[in-house]
Amino acid sequence: MKYAVLFEQTATGYSAYVPDLPGCVAAGSTLAETTDLIRHAIGLHLSGMREDGESIPEARTIAEYIVAA
Repeated sequence: MKYAVLFEQTATGYSAYVPDLPGCVAAGSTLAETTDLIRHAIGLHLSGMREDGESIPEARTIAEYIVAA
């Protein structure tokens, strides 16, 4: 399944979260590191949900850049 991930630059690097998977977050010093960490976090998050017998949520978040006038 393909989930939207939102990245934010912080004072010390980057953070990321998955809106469709509450609590699935990662933080790193570079964007590349944060990308790797969130990819791993998604796998762990989904694995934990399966182990707990929870249903896996569908990806519903749509992200798009809008140019402000």
